[in-house]
Amino acid sequence: MAGALLFIRLGVWQLHRADFKEALLRRYAASVSAPLQDFAKVAEAPPADGFPRVRVRGHYLADRLYLLDNPKHDGRGGVEVFAPFALHGQSQLLLVDLGFLPGNGNGKTPQLPPLPTAEVSLQGLYVPPPPVGFEMGGDALSRQTRWPKNSIFMDPAEIARDLGRPLYPRLLALDADPASIYVRVHTLDFSSMPPARHRAYAFQWFTFALAAVVILLVLHRKRKPRKS
Repeated sequence: MAGALLFIRLGVWQLHRADFKEALLRRYAASVSAPLQDFAKVAEAPPADGFPRVRVRGHYLADRLYLLDNPKHDGRGGVEVFAPFALHGQSQLLLVDLGFLPGNGNGKTPQLPPLPTAEVSLQGLYVPPPPVGFEMGGDALSRQTRWPKNSIFMDPAEIARDLGRPLYPRLLALDADPASIYVRVHTLDFSSMPPARHRAYAFQWFTFALAAVVILLVLHRKRKPRKS
């Protein structure tokens, strides 16, 4: 019976995780058109389950681009481009997700358009960085001597070490711009464990619980006495 209760608790937990992630996805989608907030108020302590839409002013470190070369936007390849952004009077740098730059199918890095060197105003969602996984060989950025630098994971800690300056805990995902060459269709990355998979696991745990109860009943049912 204890096993059945454990399976039920695991199933309920999986359902709660599915509901939580679906709520985050809805909140993320709604944030795209939300009013702009003061960046200084959310910079260091953004809401754990929120995605503030902010405006910042400063200048790019235009010669320090980073390329994430494993996005799954289309079948032609391409890269997600990130650029450090310096705000007025701040030592911390804000990492800006410029968007996805489609490739041409030949496996080569697409030509990167130049960034403005003058002061600019940017706006977008203040979002968590992409998930980080295991990288063979360790820090790939430290082994590269020229920019743009490539990596299969965008680790803010590695970028901060590479730049020699601290980064804000989140990055700025720029608003969509029809005039931009970059594709900006941002979403939360739940590809490894989407809500539907949580529900599938919940069904599996509930099935185990039912099986445990059935086995328990079969083993403890009263047997009829045999006739002499």
